[in-house]
Amino acid sequence: MELTVRTSTGTYPVIVERGILQKVGNYLPRGKKALIVTDSGVPAQYAETVKVQCENATVVTIPEGETSKSFETYRLLLEKLVEYGFLRNDCVIAVGGGVVGDLAGFAAATYMRGIDFYNIPTTVLSQVDSSIGGKVAVDFGGYKNLVGAFYPPKAVFIDPDTLKTLPERQIANGLAESVKMAATSDAELFSLIEGDKAKIDEIIFRSLAIKQKVVEQDEKEAGLRKILNFGHTLAHAIEAENAMQNLFHGECVAIGMLPMCSQAARRRLIPVLERLRLPTRAEGDIETLIEACRHDKKAAGDSISVILVNEIGSCEMKTVPFAEYEKRIREALA
Repeated sequence: MELTVRTSTGTYPVIVERGILQKVGNYLPRGKKALIVTDSGVPAQYAETVKVQCENATVVTIPEGETSKSFETYRLLLEKLVEYGFLRNDCVIAVGGGVVGDLAGFAAATYMRGIDFYNIPTTVLSQVDSSIGGKVAVDFGGYKNLVGAFYPPKAVFIDPDTLKTLPERQIANGLAESVKMAATSDAELFSLIEGDKAKIDEIIFRSLAIKQKVVEQDEKEAGLRKILNFGHTLAHAIEAENAMQNLFHGECVAIGMLPMCSQAARRRLIPVLERLRLPTRAEGDIETLIEACRHDKKAAGDSISVILVNEIGSCEMKTVPFAEYEKRIREALA
C-alpha cells in the first residue's frame, strides 16, 4: 500500500508493506553517506538491517525516551555528521519512534541548511501519526517541540512487522491516535476499529490517509490541521502532571477526547477505549488539570479553541467560553 503526500516543496511517498525493512535499500539513493539514528529501546537489528543495505552508513544509538529530544543529543548528531564528513548530498535515516524521527529530522533540516531525510517509524504511534506531516523538533526550556521546523522527509517506509516486538500497551498507545482520527474524520474506519475486525495494516494505512488529506490542505497548521489536536488540550495537561499517573501520550489523548464528544459519540467511544485497555478516567486532582488547560496555547482570556465531535466521523472547530470547557471536563470525568 502506498500514498503520496504533496507539500509546498514537492511530494514524498509513504509505503506501508510487511517486510519492506529487508528491502529498503531498493528505495534509498546510491552513493550517499547515511547517518542512521535509532534509540536503545528499538531492537538493534532494525538499524543494522538498514545499514547493510547502504553503501556507507553509520549507526548512532541514543538513549530511549523523551529526554533524548534535547539540544545535547541534537548537538551529538551534528558532531557525528561533521566527524564523518557529511555533505549536502548525503542523508539521515531515522529508525525508531517519534522521538527518533523528530530529532533526526531536525538534524537533517538544519545541517548545511538541509540534507535528505528518510523516516522508518517502528512504533504504532509514529507510524499512524508523526511519520508524515513534516514536523521535526527538539524540546527546550521544559517545553515540548519548542524549537523545530517543517521539513518533509524524502520518503517514509512503514513495516508493520516491526510492531511484533512491542508490548500490547504500546500498541494500544499508538492506536489511540487512530481512534482520534477516525472519530473526527472517518466513520467507516471507526466502525472497523469498533468491530475489532480491521487488521493493523489497514488501520495504519487509513489513519495515514486521513492525515495526508489534512496536512496537504494545511501544511503549516493554520486552520484545518488543528483537528489533529482533538483531545490534546486535556491530554497535555495530564502529561504535565504525568508523575501522578505515568501515562503514555496516547493514553492521555484517550482521556482527553471524552469531554470533547457529545453523549452519543461518547457512548461509542468508551467501549472502544476500554477494549483497547486505554484509560477513560484521569486520576489525581481535577482542579490542577483544569488550571493547566487554562494556560494552554489554545486558550485566550475567558475562551478556548476546541475540536468537538458530535457525531462519529465528523467534527467542528469552535471557540467556547472556558466555563463551558471546564463543565465538559467535569461531566465527562466525574
